[in-house]
Amino acid sequence: MTAPEALARQQIDTQLAASGWAVQDYRQFNPSAARGIALREVPLKSGPCDYLLLVDRKPVGVIEAKKTGTPLSTVAQQTADYAVNLPDFLTTDSASLPFLYESTGVETLFRDARDPEPKSRRVFAFHRPETLAEWASATDTLRARLRRLPPFPATRGEGRSFPPLPLAGEGRGEGGPTMRACQIEAIANLEASFAADRPRALIQMATGAGKTFTAVSFIYRLIKHAGARRVLFLVDRSNLGEQTKGEFDQYVLPDDGRKFTQVYNVQHLTSNSLDSVARVTVATIQRVYSILRGEAELPEEADELSGFEASRILTPSPRERGEGRGEGQPAQRSVDVAYNPAFPVETFDFIVTDECHRSIYNLWRQVLEYFDASLIGLTATPSKQTIGFFDQNLVMEYGHDRAVADGVNVGYDVYRIRTQVTEAGGKVEKGWYVDKRSKLDRKTRWEQLDEDLDYEGRDLDRSVVVKSQIRTVLKAFKDALPELFPNRAMTPKTLIFAKDDSHAEDIVEIAREVFGKGNDFCQKITYRSFDAATRQYRKPKDMIAAFRNSPQMRIAVTVDMIATGTDIRPLECLVFMRDVKSRVYFEQMKGRGTRVLSSTELQAVSGADAKTKDRFVIVDAVGVCESDKTDSRPLEKKPGVSFRDLMLQVAFGKRDEDALSSLASRLARLDRDIDPAQRKRVAEASGGPSLADMAHALLTALDPDVIRDHARRTLATVRPEPVEGQAEPTEADIAESRAQLASQACAPFDAPAVRELLERLKKENEQVIDTTTVDVLLKSELSEEARREAESLIQTFHAYIEQHRPEIEALQVLYSRPYKQRLTEDMLKSLEDKLKAAPERMTRERLWGAYTKAVPGRIEGQTQRFTDLVSLVRFTLGQEPVLEPFEQHVLARYELWLVDKKAQGIVFTDEERAWLEKMRDRVIASGSVDREALKAGNELGPAYRVFGERLWAVMDELNGVLVE
Repeated sequence: MTAPEALARQQIDTQLAASGWAVQDYRQFNPSAARGIALREVPLKSGPCDYLLLVDRKPVGVIEAKKTGTPLSTVAQQTADYAVNLPDFLTTDSASLPFLYESTGVETLFRDARDPEPKSRRVFAFHRPETLAEWASATDTLRARLRRLPPFPATRGEGRSFPPLPLAGEGRGEGGPTMRACQIEAIANLEASFAADRPRALIQMATGAGKTFTAVSFIYRLIKHAGARRVLFLVDRSNLGEQTKGEFDQYVLPDDGRKFTQVYNVQHLTSNSLDSVARVTVATIQRVYSILRGEAELPEEADELSGFEASRILTPSPRERGEGRGEGQPAQRSVDVAYNPAFPVETFDFIVTDECHRSIYNLWRQVLEYFDASLIGLTATPSKQTIGFFDQNLVMEYGHDRAVADGVNVGYDVYRIRTQVTEAGGKVEKGWYVDKRSKLDRKTRWEQLDEDLDYEGRDLDRSVVVKSQIRTVLKAFKDALPELFPNRAMTPKTLIFAKDDSHAEDIVEIAREVFGKGNDFCQKITYRSFDAATRQYRKPKDMIAAFRNSPQMRIAVTVDMIATGTDIRPLECLVFMRDVKSRVYFEQMKGRGTRVLSSTELQAVSGADAKTKDRFVIVDAVGVCESDKTDSRPLEKKPGVSFRDLMLQVAFGKRDEDALSSLASRLARLDRDIDPAQRKRVAEASGGPSLADMAHALLTALDPDVIRDHARRTLATVRPEPVEGQAEPTEADIAESRAQLASQACAPFDAPAVRELLERLKKENEQVIDTTTVDVLLKSELSEEARREAESLIQTFHAYIEQHRPEIEALQVLYSRPYKQRLTEDMLKSLEDKLKAAPERMTRERLWGAYTKAVPGRIEGQTQRFTDLVSLVRFTLGQEPVLEPFEQHVLARYELWLVDKKAQGIVFTDEERAWLEKMRDRVIASGSVDREALKAGNELGPAYRVFGERLWAVMDELNGVLVE
């Protein structure tokens, strides 16, 4: 067993013991040691399993252990195989063990094989033996019962199997109590969500609509009909808990008229002691957090405050977290929830969280994710981040329609993707939490705003920081590809510009998800692209070459690496998911898509159906083509701390990323607000550095690349080695370099004069990163400029055919109705060549794309063959109401011709029909069919033997009927 696997086993052993299991080796089996035994390395028919779980001497489950980092979904089948291959000497109640776990000691997945659709779910810890014994003795599972809830009734007397629910405060009618329509809809939709095995659901109900009453109603149904053992009802503060308890006290059961609390125990948790027989527990989320952390009691004031306010009391100080402590001084407190044996993960089957837009952040999120329970959120004002937390499962208003832009097939076009955030802006309320993530280790943290942040669309600079916004943009881009690049089997070579390395990582991850592809499909190309397989950084030039030449790599994501001076000629799409500050730089970035290449070169990397590259597409997802170009970016990390306190924290030695990044953000904002005279005062007080210098120094001290390079240079002075053999710095080396750089950057704030001056100069205008928003697609479309260019090209084409009608034979034929002569392949080829040679390079693809942009409602299909020039000319001249491929026109006319012939009493034999279809296809391919064409294909003789002298008349008739 390798060291990582042994470490995983040690962690699993510890977790099992904490959950009440006696962990034993197979040969040391002692069934009397405990009710639940976790037996290691038990030989099964399919091989030894890592852990066999026995309760009361009977096997009930298995655990497959893997080293940390193993994708557990890939080993689920292995666990399932163990469950059905028990040795003969073990007696079981069923042919297969019901409870299946996969675990690395860090992550654990669990599924009950008896569920209607067994599906793995993450659990914080292993279930206790008595819990598995209770579940095993049940005739069915909770998820099975949720699929069989009786129909939800609206009124009494409808012949339903379940009586109606009490009235939601609107009086009683003669037929019995009824509920409001919104309450009925909420409960019906929620139960449909349960039946679909959705673990999270969000109910939005306006204030005064009775959401608590609704919750009591569905909780009653969950207990009565689904057999829920215990429900946790989380509230924001203690007084709301009292009100909620009052709702349960007053709730009249529809079955027999008794009150809810006369039948089921309901506990309002006012101490850190849980009533074991309570079917419903009402508590503040901060109290449950306190219990999980093993605290004897919650500070009294914390239960009275809202969750937002209480988090400040319960959050350890930097010193308590161990920041800045001396050597040998351990951290005293942790903000993380750990397993509490007195409060196992299966304590509750369902958690209802009222005012859930306040309870899914920072400390409190751990509480919700600790329990192996379905989550139901209640709120009157859901933030978009709240909707995201509940997996977008807004059961009262689920789903959003998204528009897909018109196809682009011509020229240099801007494809604009507009979202709700970039168009309308938004508001982040005071006290809300926003997500912050370390660039060094990509760990996320939650920080609180100290004032409301209102912003308009024009105020957004680099707003693409929300994963759902990235997903919305990429989904819109993917959906648009069939129209942007019709008849393509492969995604066009696409370059996405991200705002920083961390953003690029997110885009790569979500692009693979949206397109349903693997690692080779989308990769990041930056100055430091790490190859996990070789454990080395890949050279940028090698990755660029792979992107240029590999058919597998379709999307590259970069920050600056490919922004300028890089030749990737097959590139056909540029996706801007970052704003650009310099107009010159923006033009250079656009230049990545301008290069041309032959059809052969394009097809070598993009497939045979990529006929030609005659334009590229800019996909503008952030308004980069419209917005002003500035250098600022949102960096606020400590919005709940005042500017004065932030500077003092830094002076007292606080050096975490949040503090330094927030201070840099506020300095940058302040620098833009002050005048030259004030800047001079700053320089005098600081001894030289400007606000911009200070902000730059702070950000540099946080830059992972700068920190690593500093550590390398430090190593080189201590242990000089050749560059090729230079050892990578350790984590300790990196931490030391970070501390040194941070100390240098923070030095100006040691001076009281500097702090006092900056506080006086500070303006109210703050900048934060808005992570509360789940974005919604508003529109995806070509830019107005692209539409105008399309209309201009159409006008040019119309003028061209009018002007050159006398000299181009194909146009002479197409202008005359009925045709006075037959249209030939040579005529169409000549017309195609002349259009391509025109200054506007009027290719068939560009012309068709122009019409798609200008009159999308009159386009039916995409161009595929050169004979579509016939359709283009006819549509331009107004001879046809819609623009459709020539093939569609011919096929439709052919079917009508056959019907007409049949009406005349002419019925063709099967052999004749086969030759008619060959001649029809020849018309589709070249515009007509004649004797020479059949002769060239060695088909004239066989066709003549079938039709005889009628052949010539049939050909002439087809040429007229199918083309005209």
